[in-house]
Amino acid sequence: MTHKLDTCFGHQPILTGVSNLKDVYFSIPIPVDARRLLARGWLWLGLLALISSGVFSLLLVASRTPGINQILPGSDFFKTALVLHVDLSVLVWFVAFAGLLWSINGNRIGILWGWTALVLSGIGTGVMSISAFVAQGDPIMANYIPVINNKLFISGLLVFALGSAVLVMRGLLSAPKVGLLKDGASALRFGTNASTIASAIALLAFGWSFATLSQNISGKAYYEILFWGGGHTLQFTWTLLMLVSWLWLGSACGARTLLSPRLTTLMFALALASVFVTPYAYLAYDVTTVEHRNLHTWAMRLGGGLAIGPIALSLCFGLWHASITNDTTKPLRSALIASMCLFAAGGFIGALISGNNVKIPAHYHGCIVGVTLAFMGLVYHLLPQLGYGAVRGKLANTQPYIYGIGQFIHIIGLVWSGGYGVQRKVAGADQVLRSTGEIAGMGLMGIGGLGAIIGGLLFIVIVISSVRNPAPHPIKDLPF
Repeated sequence: MTHKLDTCFGHQPILTGVSNLKDVYFSIPIPVDARRLLARGWLWLGLLALISSGVFSLLLVASRTPGINQILPGSDFFKTALVLHVDLSVLVWFVAFAGLLWSINGNRIGILWGWTALVLSGIGTGVMSISAFVAQGDPIMANYIPVINNKLFISGLLVFALGSAVLVMRGLLSAPKVGLLKDGASALRFGTNASTIASAIALLAFGWSFATLSQNISGKAYYEILFWGGGHTLQFTWTLLMLVSWLWLGSACGARTLLSPRLTTLMFALALASVFVTPYAYLAYDVTTVEHRNLHTWAMRLGGGLAIGPIALSLCFGLWHASITNDTTKPLRSALIASMCLFAAGGFIGALISGNNVKIPAHYHGCIVGVTLAFMGLVYHLLPQLGYGAVRGKLANTQPYIYGIGQFIHIIGLVWSGGYGVQRKVAGADQVLRSTGEIAGMGLMGIGGLGAIIGGLLFIVIVISSVRNPAPHPIKDLPF
């Protein structure tokens, strides 16, 4: 069955020529008031974070690639680059994308607070980025939020955290009612609202850990415990936003989704339900205990999979039967397919993990880049509705595949090397590559990493090109 898609700038697309009245279009109408301008601001913060992250990722891959790493500084250089790469490409980029969606989804309440959150987040990001060059400090490779242990970086992180807290607070206050869940827009609004709730609980977890953690603990152990509970909870936020993006992209590129709005909402509710294990973990166990740590891990493994599987299978069926006739939908389809494949690969690798080796970063690189690809695809779709030019052409069609295949080769190299016991979070001579197999695996990692970097840079180029060719309907001067 072929779907014809008619779109109107600033309004929800309308399906025409559909024989089944039960077909559902998943999207959130884009507002044409001050909220759209705020969403553009969050988009720019995310793009600047990705550009900066790309610079650090070039240095990061080079420092782990045999031969090239001999001409670079040692392990501290690698770790400093890794800290900034992770924080910019995951924490800042993901929070900025959340800010974009929450601005679109929410009502007009607290627009000034939205801009305050954006300014604070931007300042915090800038301070963290420059701290690596103007202040001395040991890089600490804590899970979820690695840090550079100097006052400038910590100050920037705290300012960014304050901006994120204001963003979440406004997201909760401006969350729209979802009604009777009769259409795709209501279902996506529920999922977006759920991601705000997950973020609020994550912030609560960070604060709870800080308040109860003994000051006698220092160094990596301190930050590992501090960020463990909140970091796990944030994964529910990213998963929910990824599922929202998948469904939105699926409808935008003509893939009929088998799930009804109510059943889709149930999937979002299942993904959110495990978030509430977090406060129980804090009430039941001390933050330093193994039981506390394991409970967060269990909740994340259980909560994500229940919702992801049915939605992914439904979209796969829809993609298989959809026909593509519009050049603007091809990049969306590419991003959706690459995202689902890479996320699935990361999940599969997670089942193979044993020991503290590079299989672990292979797992989370697959999952995290799967999320990133979903966000990139939705950015492509939203650019014209935000007042920029439409994304089309061969480069846009292939960019998600270049990024996804490069990252897939990257994680295959890590899994290969992990089979030999190559340790994670080390570089250069510290990797202790003894055999030809170990060297080949890390060399494959370097080649794939370079491909992924090229794919990421192409995304920036494509978006900037779109920005330089705005839509024919310019955004008017909007009062707050």
